[in-house]
Amino acid sequence: MRGVRWTVRSPAWPGRHEGVDDGFEAFVAARGDALWRSAWLLTGDHQLAEDLLQTALAKSWRAWTRVGADGFEAYVRRVLFTTYAAWWRRRWRGERPTAELPERPAARDDTADSDTRGDLVAALAELPRGQRAVVVLRYFDDLTEAQAAAALGVSVGTVKSQCARALTTLRSSPRLRREELPDE
Repeated sequence: MRGVRWTVRSPAWPGRHEGVDDGFEAFVAARGDALWRSAWLLTGDHQLAEDLLQTALAKSWRAWTRVGADGFEAYVRRVLFTTYAAWWRRRWRGERPTAELPERPAARDDTADSDTRGDLVAALAELPRGQRAVVVLRYFDDLTEAQAAAALGVSVGTVKSQCARALTTLRSSPRLRREELPDE
């Protein structure tokens, strides 16, 4: 999706296990883009998504040997979503008003996709954080209800009800409505 090659520089601290870096780096190289996409869908911002993912990976690194490679992606996703929730509970979000607007990135040729993507991200941003997390896990990360519940630490029933509410809101969102083409 982004074409970014994720690399990890793990800190050298006492008690570090040999071989952990190799497995962890291979995990990040293989799953980094998918995890970044989830972070981007949650935050709606490229830089915040990178910060969120980097924070989640840094928090998760020490658990690599304890959790194991098989369950590590679910562990990182859980840390990603709880970190996201914690960030939005804080009052100050690191933004400061400026006199001049920053430069905008160059427009891409695929404006139709860009418009749709922007509308989707804006509609997702209007959802409460729990509903947004459920939609991202279920429909963008393609997790089952049970997997999404495990990642968020909630019951399957909560995932179902949050998903139903979110889909109802998204279906009625004016951002996602497409005007009918006139008959010719």
